Amino acid sequence: MSKTRELIVTPKVPQSQLSKFLSQLEGEGVKMVYLDPKKIGTTKTKLETIFPSPQAKHVILEKENVKTPKGKKIGRKFEILSNKDIENILSISKKGLDFVIVEVKDWKIIPLENIIAKLHKIHTKIYAIAKTPEEVRKMFSILEVGVDGVIFSTSSIGEVREVMLYLGSRTFDLKKGKIIQIKEVGDGERVCVDTASMLHKGEGMLIGSRSNFLFLVHNESVGSSFTSPRPFRVNAGAVHCYTLSPDGTTNYLSEVETGSEVLIINSKGKARRATVGRSKIERRPMLMIKASVNGEIGGIIAQDAETIRFVKPNGQLVSVTHLKKGDIVMVYSKSATGRHFGMEVDDEYILEK
Repeated sequence: MSKTRELIVTPKVPQSQLSKFLSQLEGEGVKMVYLDPKKIGTTKTKLETIFPSPQAKHVILEKENVKTPKGKKIGRKFEILSNKDIENILSISKKGLDFVIVEVKDWKIIPLENIIAKLHKIHTKIYAIAKTPEEVRKMFSILEVGVDGVIFSTSSIGEVREVMLYLGSRTFDLKKGKIIQIKEVGDGERVCVDTASMLHKGEGMLIGSRSNFLFLVHNESVGSSFTSPRPFRVNAGAVHCYTLSPDGTTNYLSEVETGSEVLIINSKGKARRATVGRSKIERRPMLMIKASVNGEIGGIIAQDAETIRFVKPNGQLVSVTHLKKGDIVMVYSKSATGRHFGMEVDDEYILEK
């Protein structure tokens, strides 16, 4: 059974922006912050705090033999410089700590491997400190077991989104889009995205001609009467189409290349990331497809071939060559915002048709 892994965010924003940032963290699925509860003040939030304060839900004791508040989770913070420090952590943890926070200045991986190997059988959680999204990923993958949580300082919601993908805990609210138009539009350049990961039934990429209206385009794990399954490929769409990146920005499909990272979404909206092994652009006959959700209309231009499939609400697949007006497919739709080089810009008017 896999253990719950936690992202603990240290907000690096001014006090004037803290309330908004905490709300954004909640929206991304974060449950705990490394923050003095006094700074939260009257802000309404469900976020739990971890801090050297008796008011925190998770209290970090700054020295041994301190009277511990009742009903709180108790832990200690340790700096690791040698194996002796690791033995010290083990000895103190056995006395009843709920968690330990470990900070390693150098040789980050080996000491953490040693700590995980020694503590994974007792109930003391291991929280590590990371400075970048890449470090977070590394911490969670050490010995395949990984640490229980990572404390990550940031002022960027984009970085938080990126990290939540490492945990497999980021989801998208997919909606039911009604097909309103299907039209042959002649030849164009389409992009096949071949990932370095195996994709499963129900998984695909979010693709569309508008950044705020994206279709769930299924991968080719099913194959067809003319082709063998290619469970690493998404025949995504025309070169101009947008796709979402792990950090929440958009990229044109023409920009996707070997080494890029893309979002893979399943039919329930759960997201993970995958590395692109190859991007293949070829000229093919194309279809324009439009759908609507609550009056919002979006479109996609995709190859006119039976291997390109959308996902229905019941999880079944429908090929674009069999698509009909009135069919319902899964899409990701939200209010339009302006974008500058793929990043959302608040309060900027934009109209895409």
